Amino acid sequence: MLQNYFKIAWRNLIKRQSYSVINIAGLSLGMAACLLIGLFVRDEQQYDKFVPGAENVYRVYQQTKGDVNNIIATVPPTFAVALKQNFPEVEEAVRVMAFKSKQLVEANDKKLYEENGFLVDSNFFELFPLRFRYGSAPRVFSDPKSIVISAAMAEKYFGKEDPVGKKLTLSKDVLRVLGVLENNEKFHLPLNYLISLNTAGIPADMMQSWQWYPFNTYVKLRNGTSAAQLQAKFQSFSKPFMKGEGDINVPYFQPLGQVHLYSSDFKYDMSIRGNITYVKALSVIGIFILLIACFNFVNLATSRSIKRAKEVGVRKAVGAGRKELMVQFVGETIMLAAISMVIAIAATCVLLPSLNRFTEKSMVFDLISNPMVGLTLVALTLIVGILAGFYPALVLSAFRPVKVLKGSAVYETALAGATWLRNGLVVIQFSLSVLLIISAIVIISQVRYMHNKDLGFRKDQVLFPMKGENLQKKYASFKNELIRYPGIASVSIGYGFPGDAFGDGLMTVKENPEIKPTKATLVMVDEDYIKTLGLNLLSGRDFSKDIASDVSAYIINETAVRELGLSSPAKAIGKTLSWPTWRNPDSLKTGPVIGVVKDFHYKSLHEKIEPAVLQIYPQAYSKVAVKITGANIETAIDQISNVWSRYSPDYPIEYNFLDESFGKMYKGEDKLKTLLTLFTAITIFVSCLGLLGLAANAAEQRRKELGVRKVLGATVEGLVVLLSKDFVKLMLISLLLASPIAWYFMNQWLDNFPYRITISWWMFAVAGGLAVVLALLTVSFQTVKAALSNPVKNLKTE
Repeated sequence: MLQNYFKIAWRNLIKRQSYSVINIAGLSLGMAACLLIGLFVRDEQQYDKFVPGAENVYRVYQQTKGDVNNIIATVPPTFAVALKQNFPEVEEAVRVMAFKSKQLVEANDKKLYEENGFLVDSNFFELFPLRFRYGSAPRVFSDPKSIVISAAMAEKYFGKEDPVGKKLTLSKDVLRVLGVLENNEKFHLPLNYLISLNTAGIPADMMQSWQWYPFNTYVKLRNGTSAAQLQAKFQSFSKPFMKGEGDINVPYFQPLGQVHLYSSDFKYDMSIRGNITYVKALSVIGIFILLIACFNFVNLATSRSIKRAKEVGVRKAVGAGRKELMVQFVGETIMLAAISMVIAIAATCVLLPSLNRFTEKSMVFDLISNPMVGLTLVALTLIVGILAGFYPALVLSAFRPVKVLKGSAVYETALAGATWLRNGLVVIQFSLSVLLIISAIVIISQVRYMHNKDLGFRKDQVLFPMKGENLQKKYASFKNELIRYPGIASVSIGYGFPGDAFGDGLMTVKENPEIKPTKATLVMVDEDYIKTLGLNLLSGRDFSKDIASDVSAYIINETAVRELGLSSPAKAIGKTLSWPTWRNPDSLKTGPVIGVVKDFHYKSLHEKIEPAVLQIYPQAYSKVAVKITGANIETAIDQISNVWSRYSPDYPIEYNFLDESFGKMYKGEDKLKTLLTLFTAITIFVSCLGLLGLAANAAEQRRKELGVRKVLGATVEGLVVLLSKDFVKLMLISLLLASPIAWYFMNQWLDNFPYRITISWWMFAVAGGLAVVLALLTVSFQTVKAALSNPVKNLKTE
């Protein structure tokens, strides 16, 4: 019996080739897209799964309660000590602090800058048992001058040999490699090298501070502990230490399993951040594509049911029951789904390397080594086959053999006459397509806005890391020599260039004692900072080398003027500003406000502009910004490199353009834009495949009508309009249904951006116009072909 079903299914597949190709192409494409999205979603959900007892591990973060509600990933060093000493529910506590900038690494005659370095507590590997390629966790921090490096870093400096015991210099500090970590661990921290926090030499008073917060802190709770109750207890415990006249930071516990995907809005987060919104969106798109492919099959199968009416009638006449017929027809669909799955698997294997390069991942389609993957694919094939084939099987098996064999209309049954279902599925298909088109237009517009928005400063600068004691001590000479070259307009040295690291603190104005201390970003500059970046000075003056007292003066931005309760930039000039000194937060530096600059985006557009305070502070200078003029940038870079090598011979030069640095801040949105555009195109293509089949079938069913109309004088243009107008109506209905849904969800997405576009009417017009044009182009081939056909031949055909 099954063998007979298979033979009939295969013969039908070969006999109706165009129908089969459309269905297989749609299902294959839908399955391949679903598989690729599934691999991406699965990979995103694997972070930190390897940690034993991960359900009891939490990251401690803090949230500002006050005028501004910021979520801050880092906390004071005292949190870990307080939790371990005062709360028996805490089994383990670990602190992690990232190096804020790249560090120079030297080994085997190689000098390179390395990022993603961390200072960690010595019990780090007890909480996070990462796999070692060389060395072992108990020994790696036994030597005060030890370092643990990643396998990639080990291969870069030591090749394939075991580097344990070998020396490596980190920022001129000689260390001994005692461990090498395996690559590709699904860990939320991008570990490149680790050093023990105990040997970092951080002053004891800073490690006891409740106001200095550069640490990621993790706690492992004992079994049975309520994280919510412990969180409430620790909030009460820490409140007296953290209270102040300004906003208060309140500690919270975040489950380890949520760190990667649920931290996209955290500030100062050092982890590899995903985005649960994007993961969910891609999951929904994958389901959309697969459903559309299934809808195509349902539409085509029901529209072509008349072609198989006599077959059903004969089978029923010789004794076939409805159950057997349904099994046969569903079996045919499952066979189509199986063929499509084989093609989809092949496509996935071919496309996965490209997806890995694009997403910077190492996803593996472990079809053979992982039995669960194979079982999942078999289950998906059966689900798609049954889902797509059940309703057509219900329609076909309902035909009455007597009426069919007599040539009566087969659409007398309620099921066979369900034209509304096909139209409804077409509307759903194109509603989903229009929804994705609108979403893609909005996202592309927002990404373009973020890349092109005026940031309040000139981005065509070059930033250089400033390293070495000689350069820091002779920065004035370094600047003066650079500025002599004709291709260099100006040079600024400081700490806190746009897109880079910043400090912060609480500022107060003596003349407005009723205004509570206001949190602000600290930008440590020299006298050429404003000129080099092209900031707009609204009131007052710039810092001057000729005025010695400027070392105690301040320049603030517009937002700081408002937050300090000052009525205008002009009224801010001369006010007395107090600010904690950078190295000692308990002491205040007081001086006059000498200038106000127009607000500028010193951070990405993901963050709202905050109050900013600019001050001269040579002790913190660590970066160089060079403004290059003229077209010959390569010559200017060569000149800078020559000067650099004389002042900092021990540190190789490494540079990047400021506009490129800002562009990298929106890498997540750029990738979302590309993926959404790609999957929208796939969705539209699959929808159009179904529409092509429906148009062909509609033209075939109405061939006699078309013949009569042509004999009576109908034009080709009139027949094309006749055959196309119903599809256009469905497209317009799709636009009306999709538009409000797209508007709602895109507004929700845009609300995550402090600086955003406004959704305009033209976006819906473009999406609707594109959908209608694509639909017309899809059906035009069949409609024109039908309209041009010979009416005599159509009228002769039974």
